[in-house]
Amino acid sequence: MKKIVLFSAVAAMVLASCAGNPEGKKADTTDSVETVDQVVGEAYNVDTTESKVIWTGTKVTGAHTGTVNVKSGSINVDKGAITGGSFALDMTSINSTDLDGEYKEKLDGHLKADDFFAVAAHPDASFVITEVKPGTTASDAVISGNLTIKGISKNITFDAKVEEATDAVIKATSDFNIAREDWGVNYSGKEDDLISKEINFKVTIVAKK
Repeated sequence: MKKIVLFSAVAAMVLASCAGNPEGKKADTTDSVETVDQVVGEAYNVDTTESKVIWTGTKVTGAHTGTVNVKSGSINVDKGAITGGSFALDMTSINSTDLDGEYKEKLDGHLKADDFFAVAAHPDASFVITEVKPGTTASDAVISGNLTIKGISKNITFDAKVEEATDAVIKATSDFNIAREDWGVNYSGKEDDLISKEINFKVTIVAKK
């Protein structure tokens, strides 16, 4: 009986220390690759007011979500299809949107500290498209690109959808996870409240001529 009680206690402790990852398909991740200097298609400039990046991280006791501002960028388009592009993110703008007051200030400050994104040393993050393949439908695409966070570059591949493509505007969305440790974001959380190994990003990019 004592062994059963002890086993149950240990099992409960293990379960309490595990944090499930946020919902989302994990992007395939490899070493960074060389970028192409010349890309087919016309360049559309990113509208930073309409573009957005929403992040979600989970932990044993719950989840946090927030935003990062898109600083600049462009998308190359040929016959309604994305052929390339590059984007810069303002990591100093990272913030939580599910908290208020003192708790928000503490989390936002921690996200900007060296435990997480070290924004004083690395104020910008970037993404440069290296390859675009057709998806399952005409509006779908499989995008690969070099994602640089904290000065570390990895090539990621994820699914995207072109929501709108005209002569004046293109709008694309994506929803994927990355393993934060691949970019040196190693903070594990409290012993009894570990945080997930993956971060989810829901990205909307709007670009105009």
